[in-house]
Amino acid sequence: MVHTLINDAILPRKSFWTSSVNNRSRVRLASSVATVALVAFSGWFFTSTSVVDLGMTGNQAKVEFSRRWAQGDLVVMIRHAERCDRSGNPCMASPDGITKNGAKAALAVGTGLQQLGLQHTRIIASPLTRTQQTADLISARAVPAQDWVSDCKSGFKDAVLANKKPQENLVLITHSGCIDQFERKMGVRSADRNSEYTQAFFVQVDGRHAPKILGSLDSAHWQNLTTEPLNP
Repeated sequence: MVHTLINDAILPRKSFWTSSVNNRSRVRLASSVATVALVAFSGWFFTSTSVVDLGMTGNQAKVEFSRRWAQGDLVVMIRHAERCDRSGNPCMASPDGITKNGAKAALAVGTGLQQLGLQHTRIIASPLTRTQQTADLISARAVPAQDWVSDCKSGFKDAVLANKKPQENLVLITHSGCIDQFERKMGVRSADRNSEYTQAFFVQVDGRHAPKILGSLDSAHWQNLTTEPLNP
């Protein structure tokens, strides 16, 4: 058997300089990747859509909101009132409906909408009991139900825009999942996608420009929007 002797002294070895160069290259590569990731995140963060509280905005914003409402340029998505089956509070009626506390909140929303004026407004409800009860209390009458208002899949935004008529505000009594889906399509950050019971979500849809989120409003803050002086 032939044995081959290898002299380690004549084999090429990585010098300290070569190792240092490789290390620096890896550091630069990692730094470049981190920079690209940071720029991408910053671009997303600063261009993503935010949702302001309309009850806390300045007088000028309230003037603009009232003008848009008077022109019939708004879509309002309202989450149903407090669910009876997920609360220890007394039910208004059936267990699959809303609580008595939820009924009071729905009436407060209805008062706010009445003060804005419902002459050029169409209200549609999801067919579920909790949304139907909420809608009837808000409107003070029986509100028609349509199945698509409870279909919270990816096509919900398109369905909303397809049902918005020119110069007519569209009020939808719907579910948190549907509102979340619409906000997601509008680029709202996940941390801001959190609709509470009877919270309203306002979008400007005038048929001439891209839809624009105006903000949200809790049931307790309607008075701030509708009773303060609206002179700029």
